[in-house]
Amino acid sequence: MLDRSIAERRLTGEPAVLAERRQAGLAAFEASAMPTQADERWKYIDLDFTIDDLTLPDVAGAELAAPIGVERVSARVVDGFVSITGDAPGGVRMGTFAELAGDDGELFGRVVAERSDDIFLAGNAAFSGDGLFVQVSRNTVVADPIVIDVQSVSAGTISFPHIAIALDDNAQASVVLLFRSSEAELAVAPVVESTLGSGARLFMTSVQTWGRNTQGLGYQRVRLGRDASMKMGEVGLGGALGRLDLSVDLDGDGSSYLLNGLSFGDGQQVLDYRMVLNHRGRNTSSDVLLKGAVEDQAESIFTGLLRIEEQATNTSAFENNRNLVLSAGAKAQSVPNLEILCDDVVCGHGSTVGPLEEEHLYYLASRGIGRERAERVLVKGFFDEVIDKLPAQAVAGPVRDEVERKFVAAQEAGRLG
Repeated sequence: MLDRSIAERRLTGEPAVLAERRQAGLAAFEASAMPTQADERWKYIDLDFTIDDLTLPDVAGAELAAPIGVERVSARVVDGFVSITGDAPGGVRMGTFAELAGDDGELFGRVVAERSDDIFLAGNAAFSGDGLFVQVSRNTVVADPIVIDVQSVSAGTISFPHIAIALDDNAQASVVLLFRSSEAELAVAPVVESTLGSGARLFMTSVQTWGRNTQGLGYQRVRLGRDASMKMGEVGLGGALGRLDLSVDLDGDGSSYLLNGLSFGDGQQVLDYRMVLNHRGRNTSSDVLLKGAVEDQAESIFTGLLRIEEQATNTSAFENNRNLVLSAGAKAQSVPNLEILCDDVVCGHGSTVGPLEEEHLYYLASRGIGRERAERVLVKGFFDEVIDKLPAQAVAGPVRDEVERKFVAAQEAGRLG
């Protein structure tokens, strides 16, 4: 059980700015409760665990095998504990919050737990371990991807990894985030914050392959400065629950955000995406494409909001969520929204939910392709539009293989339709 004594032990020796953040998080955590479906943010999710039944890891557990698709890991976060596994490239600072933050709160965690009633955000502020900070200096272009391997491995625990990425003015970098866990029953609530200065460019690829018994509750916060741009590739394949709460603030004039993502759920999995894009600067743009498939009794949820502020003139913003429902027991919820407070905008949103198109299957059959193979061709084509656009193409092969494995396994077992 998580209590004040655990957080207070972690206060010992921390820089003042970290201690203040932890104390504020602890106060919010103690005032919070487990979410229920009465809360609009959780209306589609029935959490079948309580945080009171879990403990915080005292030390990092045994690391998982090396990830597939990457040659070198830059940093590893295991059960919330950080280890730097190689030298940082020139112009890059990489280390724990305590090592690099000092008393300057602007160097880390620039986006704090903005919702004090969210028990998992508050828990991350109160109980996070070392915290990993990556800063790319002004005008620096990092040639090779910075790969961060986030693991949760210890049974019966909840861990709170925290990663802050800061690109100074006109910096450019590629980051690959790998989220993995053991097959033990556990929970994990990672927070990833990205802050981009003027003219900065970030290419990020996030691959979530939690174990089957993991409750994954992820948060990503992005803040974009003037003329900054971020291209994001999102992959969600694992977990009993795989949830991503994403908030993007396009604060700077001329800033832009592009997301191509996919999810594939089978068995009893629940994959939940909640996205809010706040256009605040002028001449900003965003484009979100998220594709999902569900089979067996799996469920996917997408709730998206494009909010255009009154002063955000000349905004271009689009979101599109497309879903395949491959089994009678599977479900997909799709709720895209627009909130437009400015007239000078070009915006759009759309969603589709349905099975594979019989017309497309008939077309392939007319060319001598059997139904089983035709289904595989259509599913592959559905996801390839996203996989081919992942910023880190090194992970594209393993992602494509896992998508195909999920579908073929259900197909061969007769679990489709």
